[in-house]
Amino acid sequence: MASETLKVGLVSPEREIWSGEAEHVIAQTIEGEMGILVGHVPVLGILVDGSVVRIKPVDQAEWITAMVGSGFFSVAANEIAVLAEQAELGSAIDVAAARAALDEAVQAESRDDETVVAERRARARLRAAGEEA
Repeated sequence: MASETLKVGLVSPEREIWSGEAEHVIAQTIEGEMGILVGHVPVLGILVDGSVVRIKPVDQAEWITAMVGSGFFSVAANEIAVLAEQAELGSAIDVAAARAALDEAVQAESRDDETVVAERRARARLRAAGEEA
């Protein structure tokens, strides 16, 4: 009998951010936004650095959102692994600190790769927290 839910794990090198059963997962990959439901074909994608992953847990009205840095997204046999270099649940984000990081990145004189990544990740942290970036 096929599983009627998705088994999801969102992890960073430091720790497991979230795991559980879900009905739906949405992630931004370099090929575009990907929505996963039960029975999805196997796939491996590269996460967009500074994007948001959304998870709809089973029997919960609220979606879980998380900011993710670069990493991978894999789907196989109703199991989803989100392996991110950096990840943070929206509910755990310090909005004031994220806004300060965004302001600093936007106002930086240099637009080097490090500054661009810092700005993109600060914007993703704010989106994951439900704030305007």
